[in-house]
Amino acid sequence: MKFFDVGALRPATDGARLSAAHDLVQRTLAQHGLAPRSGQPEAPQMHSMPSLDSMIEKLRGLSDLAGASTSQAVSGSDFNRSTFSCAAGSRSYLTYVPASASEGITGLIMMLHGCTQTPEGFAEGTGMNILAEKHRFVVVYPAQSRGDNAQSCWNWFSRGDQRRGRGEPAILAGIAAKVCKEHNVHRDRTFVAGLSAGAAMAVILGETYSDIFAGVGAHSGLPAGAAKDVASAFSAMAGNALDTPVSPRGDNAVPTIVFHGTADATVHPSNGAAIAMRAVNNAGPQSIETTVSGEASGRTFTCTTSSDLQGRTIVEHWTVDGQGHAWSGGNSNASYTDAQGPDASAEMIRFFYNTADKEI
Repeated sequence: MKFFDVGALRPATDGARLSAAHDLVQRTLAQHGLAPRSGQPEAPQMHSMPSLDSMIEKLRGLSDLAGASTSQAVSGSDFNRSTFSCAAGSRSYLTYVPASASEGITGLIMMLHGCTQTPEGFAEGTGMNILAEKHRFVVVYPAQSRGDNAQSCWNWFSRGDQRRGRGEPAILAGIAAKVCKEHNVHRDRTFVAGLSAGAAMAVILGETYSDIFAGVGAHSGLPAGAAKDVASAFSAMAGNALDTPVSPRGDNAVPTIVFHGTADATVHPSNGAAIAMRAVNNAGPQSIETTVSGEASGRTFTCTTSSDLQGRTIVEHWTVDGQGHAWSGGNSNASYTDAQGPDASAEMIRFFYNTADKEI
């Protein structure tokens, strides 16, 4: 798409009702991976939470659902499970090596699923394995452990999982480094993307491990440091993310592509805008912006491209009109996808390779 290059609980009336409502909230929090882990403080009491109705409505959407069981693997490809362990912990992951890899591997992309989703389901919904066959890159799908989160959400809202050398960022970066070494993929061809909670973690990885990842794709996610606990997670999802200072990194900033639907009632679209702005600010104080609009598969969209003063693309921010909390252009056989709209998977791959100075 060369046109991007142009131009500059209601209060309980009695104790029993309050207790029942509180129990429901706690079960709902646990179901969606927002309950505190063992040994952590309990979630805030009802008076510090949003209304029960609004909370449950948001949580319904946060489940990215278990996707279809098929992997979209083709004959001659490998789609195998492995386990990685380090001082920060261990996780299993699937690696897809396309049949076309026999002609040479061009890169690697790590795909981070959302809450309750499986790696297989995420592969189905995004169609990333099909693109891997076309463009000869390896895909890594880490699996969140239910022992670390009851509904397999990446713990983007936990301070212990937002820093380099600790928690999930250390584990995921370790997985990427291991697979890259196995397939002789260099850092400038290593990328990470995700949906919802997975997108929030992908953004964290881009900031904490820019020496491993050369590009970030965030679909319906939240900016790094948007929350520090359960209560602030709800606030961030509603569009009130915590403000975390940015330290400009210039040439070390990681190019970022953001997708968000304007009708996302689960993660407010302002979060997508915050991811984009943070990525621009990470790159430095000045940028040139170009905005284009279009239509793809029945949905209109706007894409704002930010470039540095040397003309290098820093950020693409796609807003898809009328789209909810779903992967744009995804496979309708899987959950939390919208078959309408731009093909987010294809656009992310194009963006990654173009910003790595290797057009596809």
